[in-house]
Amino acid sequence: MHTTPSSIHRDDRVVLISCYEMGQEPLGLAVPAGVLGRAGERADVHAGVHARLMDLSVQNLDEAIIANALFVGISVPMHTALRLGVAAARRVRAINPAAHICFYGLYAELNADALADVANSCLGAEFEMPLVALVRNVLDGRYEGAQPRRSRGGRSPNRSVSLLPDRSGLVDTERYARLAYEQELHRVGYTQSTRGCKHLCRHCPLPPVYDGAFYAIPPADVLADIGSLISRGARHITFADPDFLNGPTHARRIAHGIRERFPGITFDYTAKIEHLQHHADLVEELQDCGNLFVVSAVESLNDDVLTRLAKGHTRSDVFAVFRHFARIRLALRPTFVPFTPWETLESYVDLLITMETEGLVEYVDPVQYSIRLLVPPGSLLIDSGEIKPFIGTLDTERFTWNWTHPDPDMDALQEEVARIAAAGATESEAPERTFRRLRDLACERADRPVPTGSPQILRGHAGTGPPPRLTEAWFC
Repeated sequence: MHTTPSSIHRDDRVVLISCYEMGQEPLGLAVPAGVLGRAGERADVHAGVHARLMDLSVQNLDEAIIANALFVGISVPMHTALRLGVAAARRVRAINPAAHICFYGLYAELNADALADVANSCLGAEFEMPLVALVRNVLDGRYEGAQPRRSRGGRSPNRSVSLLPDRSGLVDTERYARLAYEQELHRVGYTQSTRGCKHLCRHCPLPPVYDGAFYAIPPADVLADIGSLISRGARHITFADPDFLNGPTHARRIAHGIRERFPGITFDYTAKIEHLQHHADLVEELQDCGNLFVVSAVESLNDDVLTRLAKGHTRSDVFAVFRHFARIRLALRPTFVPFTPWETLESYVDLLITMETEGLVEYVDPVQYSIRLLVPPGSLLIDSGEIKPFIGTLDTERFTWNWTHPDPDMDALQEEVARIAAAGATESEAPERTFRRLRDLACERADRPVPTGSPQILRGHAGTGPPPRLTEAWFC
């Protein structure tokens, strides 16, 4: 049975904060809340801690609670969360100078050096058990919050600890992402079945931390969490795994568990193009279990770019997958990083025109056409030397290496594309209309005619309306 927040005593000395997790109920709060709360079950820990949770994407910072906190943990699983998290940390420090501020998550590890001025400690992607120890030390007075001593840790996989989330301390709100499908909006549950990734894409933040390793969360825990999400009203499940098909047998077990235990529940997942090709039969099997759509980091349709990023697929592979999905009426929603040092104006225009002529405009959120390559500290692009001719200095305020496109017009185009895409999202403009504005701009800059004629139809979904999607468009 789901436990309501009011039935659990919250320890206001410990506050966990999330600023952004792609519009979902944050696992960056629910998972550590579960681990901390169950810590008392261990022989070496006297009692668990039921931390106060604050999701600043849907609620305000409670200054009264912050003023009395001894420990404030800030979840930073991605770059946007880190930028917002630093601003939150500065507010916390102004309210409570003595509090111990800890950044935890993937981007805390990558940017620990740059966070030294705002944080007492940084814990990496596998932060849960180090977090338990750190919180206990702070509460027991063995780690003074105002001292400059800093802890950096949390890289060893949490294979021996249950990562079952506890969402009882989260605000029950309607402001989280929904599944939009067949003219209806459905509540979405957010969970994970694996951690890490076995691939080494050079632009990805995971390889510097996981180095090609991943591990599966026990199916019983995953299905128990899905059951909890359904009891909270979820009718669709989004898997947060970097790649759901890293472990195909594990993915099959989870999908069949959903079909058998929760009939009628649908789900989506993220997977690499090469996995979607290699496991084509499994893709169809997962569809039979309730999969509605798949997100894949296509990144570019330029084979030179794909090679430099070590993506493991080609342009032709992308369209082989699109055509397979069209045949089985399953939606593929690609994401892109179309502004890199190796993308040209011609190849960018080709991307837009190709998506239109292939009839794929409605499968891509317009913001995807504006994404500029992020090069975080530790990026494999630095080690590979691929980006060396274009790289500048490490921007410790923006937590990225600066780089400049060899064609200044591409940098100017990216800024204009980002402005148009953001305005379209803010104004709830129809994605097709935003796309046309981006296409017209790019064609004008390249002095190319806007294409005319009817597009091909690669209809990749069942039903009569638009393809299924989440109402939160910011996948990156």
